[in-house]
Amino acid sequence: MTVQKEVDHAPRPKPGAAEADGSPLQRSGLTLRHMRMIVALDDHGRVSAAAQVMNISQPAASRMIAEMESVLDARLCERLPRGVALTPYGKALARRARSILLEMREADREIAELKAGKGGSVFLGAVTAPAIELAVPAIREIRRLYPRIEITMQVETSNVLARELIASRHDFIIARVPDDLNPRLFDSRVIGVEKACLIVRRGHPLAGGRAVRLEETAGYDWVFQSGRSPLRQAMEANFLNRNIALPERILNTSSLLLTLVMVAQSDAIAPVSVQVARFIQSPEGLAGAIDVVPTEFDIEVRPYSLITIRNRVLSPAARMLYDFILKEVS
Repeated sequence: MTVQKEVDHAPRPKPGAAEADGSPLQRSGLTLRHMRMIVALDDHGRVSAAAQVMNISQPAASRMIAEMESVLDARLCERLPRGVALTPYGKALARRARSILLEMREADREIAELKAGKGGSVFLGAVTAPAIELAVPAIREIRRLYPRIEITMQVETSNVLARELIASRHDFIIARVPDDLNPRLFDSRVIGVEKACLIVRRGHPLAGGRAVRLEETAGYDWVFQSGRSPLRQAMEANFLNRNIALPERILNTSSLLLTLVMVAQSDAIAPVSVQVARFIQSPEGLAGAIDVVPTEFDIEVRPYSLITIRNRVLSPAARMLYDFILKEVS
């Protein structure tokens, strides 16, 4: 009987050997097979066992280990009396490799589910105007084609959404990069400019049909988004640019529902996006309860963008929704 000796690694190839025999390792780095090998070594602690998991011979496994060490210029494992032990470099690579292999398995699973019509999951955040104008039509089309895709959408201010994106609670957002965050954290693509208008209850003193001057609005209660939202900044800039005192009686809320209730049940004025105004005046919305006030001035808000975290890859389902939203823009 021949006993095969445990080998922790073969001699490292000489510099330039990989190019000489046509191997792409020196040009393209580590492969998924290398990732599987280092994880198998970490799991089993023996080259022979790792070779069996990989369905290759032990000499081939040893050569693969030598290839990885050559690419990284670092020793990945040390020979022991019984098996091998990963070095700190090997353990670091194994930890990263597990994460990569898990992501690949999840991608395979999600693609297979999409092909089978079972879907996947997407977490999206959006400010109000593009949520209505872009996200909802795209979601409706995705649901028609892939009814089992699970989509979660949060409608909030850009400040909230950007931080949720950084925390990996969203795949992407339709919003604006807040001024207090480093724009280099994100990849963003401008897809639209938000225009706004003023809404009041039906029968409001300013709802007579004529164009209202800004100074006529200052004496009423106002409902604004909380904090320094772009819509609030745009509205306040109109007052300041015309040397008109800012409104003093203000309710601050990020809730669109509370905004509509306050407007419908009082003489309060609220700035909202044109898309929101169109919906609430439609038969499906609150037709008959709220009017748009014609004004002598425009309210233009900063452009909004499709925003992802830089170098973070979207899942297949998230990429599909992202692309559908781009189609709505074009």
